[in-house]
Amino acid sequence: MAIIEMSGTIADLYIVQLRSFSDSRGRFTETFRKEWFPQRSWETIQTNRSDSQANVLRGLHYHHKQVDYWYVVNGLIRVGLYDLRPWSPTFRTAHTLLMGREQDIGLYIPSGVAHGFVALTPATLTYIVDNYYDGADELGIAWNDPELGLDWGVVEPIVSPRDASNPLLADILPGDWPQP
Repeated sequence: MAIIEMSGTIADLYIVQLRSFSDSRGRFTETFRKEWFPQRSWETIQTNRSDSQANVLRGLHYHHKQVDYWYVVNGLIRVGLYDLRPWSPTFRTAHTLLMGREQDIGLYIPSGVAHGFVALTPATLTYIVDNYYDGADELGIAWNDPELGLDWGVVEPIVSPRDASNPLLADILPGDWPQP
């Protein structure tokens, strides 16, 4: 059975230590169970896959009405997280971690926590969300805002035009901040 631990850095962020079983044929890993997160209904589910070449940076994104559960199928990524929830005891806290390869973990990201990643190798990320995609609920913040204090470990990542135009923390509109 997987071991689910709350992050010691950001409240309501869970890191799932997965168990794998290997033999001469390959490997099996159970990557998600809705019962691991009883605080969510997981009644409405959408599963997504993101393939990135090395040095691609995606994010930072955040949602008001959606949680994410991430699992790296292939490759290695560095995840950047920033708590934007004014009511949270970890408001304005940043956190980075590695996922993939020897870091065979799942990551539960609550609503209101900005999240992104940089692919350190070619990588495939799958993510389960608890709501269908809603473009109005896909918000962003500048990945390279020095106020966030996120160390991505890359100098010139490949960033989409959309993510490159995300606002700085100081420029987030009042109505775009997460609400309890």
